[in-house]
Amino acid sequence: METENSGESAARPPGMADVARVAGVSAQTVSRVLSAHPNVREKTRAKVLAAVDQLDYRMNAAAQRLSSGRSRTIGVVTLQTTFYSRTTVTFGIETAARAAGYTVSTASTASLDTQSVEDALSRLADQGVEGVILAIPLIHVSRKMEQLTRSLPTITIDGSRTSASEVVAVDQAQAARLATNHLLELGHETVWHVAGPGEWLDAASRLRGWRETLEAAGRDVPPVLKGDWSPASGYRNGLILGRIPEVTAVFVASDEMAFGVIRALHELGRRVPDDISVVGVDDIALSEYCSPSLTTVAQSFADMGALAVSHLMRHIADPDAAPEPESVEPRLVVRASTAPAPAVPPVERDK
Repeated sequence: METENSGESAARPPGMADVARVAGVSAQTVSRVLSAHPNVREKTRAKVLAAVDQLDYRMNAAAQRLSSGRSRTIGVVTLQTTFYSRTTVTFGIETAARAAGYTVSTASTASLDTQSVEDALSRLADQGVEGVILAIPLIHVSRKMEQLTRSLPTITIDGSRTSASEVVAVDQAQAARLATNHLLELGHETVWHVAGPGEWLDAASRLRGWRETLEAAGRDVPPVLKGDWSPASGYRNGLILGRIPEVTAVFVASDEMAFGVIRALHELGRRVPDDISVVGVDDIALSEYCSPSLTTVAQSFADMGALAVSHLMRHIADPDAAPEPESVEPRLVVRASTAPAPAVPPVERDK
């Protein structure tokens, strides 16, 4: 009988009582050390942590919440997508959260409708997360969203906000101005635009920045072509642009769509950049390796995720502090997909 009990003891994972026994302290003292309670002598804290290492003790998450009143978890609401930008933002959030001693719980939504976002926020609140990062644009802000973000420290990173959230965002209108001005400075008479989905605030801001730049320069504003962030939508719009002889410059609202545009132009016999210059936005890893390498406006998604975590940690520590929105400046990266406007416009050369 004694041997059987010993076997059971050896088979089960160590508990807080085992740590207390090895450290020679009470279980309550172990709980205080693991919850970072300030009223513990350093010598005692060292003994407990040594026992934790010796036994390879891992505190159960539920028990940790009970003992400290904190979950050490932040929530992220994101869209179900394989787009590079979204996955890189999430990676940046997870890396920064781990460094801060937090885990990440993700609630993804299949769409951006109000009910889906409310459900995602509710799931995270029910899990007891200490704060939330909204990595999606908010098309409409409902009363329930307002209530949830008032009860939880919340950071948004797509430019949208509720009355209680704090914004960390890239200046997307400036990204469009950088791209459009670059093409105008190369001598192009005007710049065409392949925009992102209208429900995304990033897309709307880039569209606005493009239009305002052309108007300020006294240039014609061509009709807008619409994409959905995918390379396939870029390809479809590239087939249209390549058949318009007067097109010499295109600003595309994302690198992934720009890849599709360039592929379509190649198939139609339009040379990039000799006939048509192309600029994207994002500077994803593949942009340097497409043919030709893509001129783009860089924004570091991983850094954005880390910055959002930093703001959220401050918000969690002091929920009553006034919000401190932060805008990150984008940066133009010039590569081989842009060149001076052709000396002989395609509309004349093709006659």
